[in-house]
Formats: sequence, structure tokens, C-alpha cells
Amino acid sequence: MWSYVQYRRLGKQLEEELKNRPSHVSGEKRASRLESDQSLALQDGDQQIDGLQEKDNHHRVVSSGDDDPLDPKNWPLLHRSKNIAILSFLIFVQGWAGAAESMANTKASEEFGVSKVAETLSTAMYLFGIGSGSLLAGPLSETYGRNPVYLVSTFCYLFFILGCALTPTFGGQVVCRYLVGLSSSATLSINGSSVRDQFRPVKRAFVFPVIAWANVASPVIAPIAGGWIVENTKLGWRWTDWITLIISATAFVVALLFLPETYPPLLLDWKAKHLRRITGDDRYVSVHAEQPSFFKRMRQVLPQPAIFFAKEPVITVFGGYLILLYVLLFSFLSGFEYIFEKTYNLSPGLTGSCFGAVAAGATAFTCLAPGFYSWARHKTEHIKGSPINPEFRLWPGIVTAPLLPIALFWLGWSSNPKISIWSCLGACFLFGIILIALYVSIYEYIIDSYGDHSAIALASITMVRYLIAGGMTIAARPMFDGIGVHWTLTLLGCIAVILAPAPLVFYKLGPKLRKKSRYATSPDK
Repeated sequence: MWSYVQYRRLGKQLEEELKNRPSHVSGEKRASRLESDQSLALQDGDQQIDGLQEKDNHHRVVSSGDDDPLDPKNWPLLHRSKNIAILSFLIFVQGWAGAAESMANTKASEEFGVSKVAETLSTAMYLFGIGSGSLLAGPLSETYGRNPVYLVSTFCYLFFILGCALTPTFGGQVVCRYLVGLSSSATLSINGSSVRDQFRPVKRAFVFPVIAWANVASPVIAPIAGGWIVENTKLGWRWTDWITLIISATAFVVALLFLPETYPPLLLDWKAKHLRRITGDDRYVSVHAEQPSFFKRMRQVLPQPAIFFAKEPVITVFGGYLILLYVLLFSFLSGFEYIFEKTYNLSPGLTGSCFGAVAAGATAFTCLAPGFYSWARHKTEHIKGSPINPEFRLWPGIVTAPLLPIALFWLGWSSNPKISIWSCLGACFLFGIILIALYVSIYEYIIDSYGDHSAIALASITMVRYLIAGGMTIAARPMFDGIGVHWTLTLLGCIAVILAPAPLVFYKLGPKLRKKSRYATSPDK
């Protein structure tokens, strides 16, 4: 809806600009101007139009410069902040859906007549859906735009959430949960690209922690509500899905009414279409219109995850880090039953509330975002679009990576009826800080290091981390049952010890690795 309004407004603005432009540039000046492909304005007939290149007898619509008002990076800050708030709302509700049913494991397994391990497929299939759909989201958004992909996928997502709430069978639940994840994959995998569309490197230091909070806090806030819903006999466990549907429908309506298109090549394509309509000249084209079709893009994209993981050490190691974090995050959906409920004899409502400690840690880190922005601004020249050394983004990870094994050992060995529950909650609070700090560091480092290739790099990491996290979600309950809380978290803590030096290693070796990489680029200019 809002993107349609945006499209119409662009057409009206161009009509007004062409009416008010001067019409007295000599033919000699026009000819000399068209000799260079680097020109940023074109004298077309009697009208001067900004942002064109003459090539192959076509008027190619390009950006008119760093101050081009069509570029989302130049939109008013209040407008862009509104876009980020709406996008965060969409991310939050679709991340919420992944963990909404986690506290209903016992009730749902009893109703469907399956084991608790089998019922963990509810969460696992959601994760498998995101993993399998993440590679489609990037090419779709670069073919049709960010806005249609967000809205269409979210619209489908609502129907599958409805299916989860109404299905009478376990098989129906598993299928619907997979389709919920598949529909969520668009929003959860390309949101970083939307941030890059609208913000230059320095301001991303402020914005990205907010987006990261929506991604990682929603799966730990949902069980808080889910625990109390399950405990309420007047509601029943299916209300976890009804609540998800209500807040998701609200987010969809808000996005439909107020979320604009932000993909710059598509905006330039809109400009070319309007110029063809206004002037009657079919020679106006855009780079976006000349790009390969969606299916050709997919043929190029599908092999890329394997290539990135095989040839890019940054993707291999940091991908492994995110896999560990998401394995922990979604394993806790089952693990908190063993860590808190069975150890301290808590009710489902109180067990779900323990996730509040993780959410509080993530929120505490996000509140530091203004400080990160000030630090980033201090590290750069005070000019528009100043680049940032990608290694600067690693500092939150360098500080918090050694704390991850400490948090896991702390949580694992203090889960004891003789030790206060507040000790475990303190470890969970620390884990929340570490989770979002590493998420922000890794994502921003990859975006700055890989530039235009960052979408593929992040899509490959997203695919692998969700697929493996889905498999580990199924294995989590047998692990906690088989070797207990202490040794399960000790094992994961040992993996965290091995990965702990990674941010510091890449801080030292990053520039050399980028020079050798086929895909890495310089920071944004």
C-alpha cells in the first residue's frame, strides 16, 4: 500500500521537476555532455533530467550523486527510523513464532499422542523452513523489491499460523510449522540488507543493534508469554498460536500501510518507468531492468553457500560461531525444563519467565547502541558516508567471546537445588549480552567486508545455522535426558572455548584475508 503511494509520489515529483526545469541548453552543450558515460545529467529534448547516462542509444537512469533524494540513505532520519521500527516489529513477531509453542511441549504431546521428543519437531520444522527458504529470499528481493517480499511472505505466514492453531493432527502441525518457517525466512534473512539500503556505515553502528535485538530477543520473550498461557486452564496451549496470530496480523497491517520500498536499483527502475510514461521516450532504462531474471539469479546463487563456506575462512569460522549460538538459543527451549523446572520445581509459567534473564541481557547490550554510534563517529572522519574499518565492528565480539564458555560452565554447574536460582539467572543474563554482542559483531563485519556480496554471505550463514539448529533442537531433549544438564552445557562450553579467539584472530588477520578473497571488498564509500 505505502509502496504504491511512494510510486505515485515519485511520478508526480518527476512531472513537476520536468515542468519547472530550464529549457535553454544549446545542442552543442548537450552533445558534449553525452560523450561521457560519467555524466550525471542529460539534456533530453527541451528538458534537463538528473541522473542519466547515455549508453548504447539508451538513457540509463542512475543515481544523481551522493545527495540523490531518491536514495534511501538520504531520506529524513525520522522517516528511516519509522521504517526500522516497522521492520523490527515484523522481525519480532516472526521470530516469536519460532518459540511460541515451546512451553506447550507437554500439553501438545499429550493431545497428539506423541512423545515429547517428537513434539520438538514443532520448533525444528520451523527452523528447517527458515533454513531452506533463506536462499530464495535474497534473489526474490533483488528481483521484485524488499517490500513485496516482506508483505507477500508475511501474508502467507499468517495463514500457516492459523493452520497451526486449528490443526487436529500432529502431522498437520509439523507441516504448518515448516511452512511458517519457510514464510518467515524472507523477513528473517534479508532484514540486514534493508538496513544497508538505508544507512551508511557509521549510522549502522546505532541501527543494527536494534534490528539484532528483534532477531534474538523474540525467541526468548515468546516462552515467557507461552509459559503463562499454558498454565492458564481457561486458555489452553493453542492460545500460544492465537496470540502469535493476533500480534503478527497487527504487524502485517502496519507494514502494509506504512513500510516503503528501499531497494535502490528498483527505485531507479521506477524512475525510468515514469520517465518513459511522461516523455513518451522508450529509451529510458535502468540497470535493474537489465539484470538476469529470478531463475537465472537462482542458478548463480545456489552454488554460492558451498563456495563461501569452502573458500572464505571468515564465513566458515563465524558461521560456526552463529551455529553454536543458535544451537544454544533453541536448545534452551527444551533445556530450561531441565535447568529450571525439574531442578527448582517451577511451574510452566515461572520456567518460561526464566527466559526473561536472557532477554534482559540482550536488552542491556542494545541500550549501548548510542555509545557504539559515538565511538564509530569518533573513529571516522566527520564527513557524510565515511567508511569504517571492518575490524572495528569486531570489538563487541572480542570482549564477549571469552565470556561465552564462562556463561555456559556457570549455568551448567550452578543448576543445583542447593544453589540459588539467581545464580542460573545471572548466567542467563550474561548469555543474553554475549548472544547479541556476537550477532552484531559478526553481521556488521560481514556486511562491511563483503559489500555487494554480503547478501549471499549472510544467506549462506543463515541457511546453515537454522538447518543445524533445527537438528540440534531435536537432539537437545535426549542430550539433557542422557548426560544431564552439567555435561551437556560443559560440552557446548568446550566448543565455545575453541571458538573464543576467533574475533581477535580476524581483527589481526582480516585485512590480509580480504586482499586474498575473491569476494571481499573495501568498506563503503
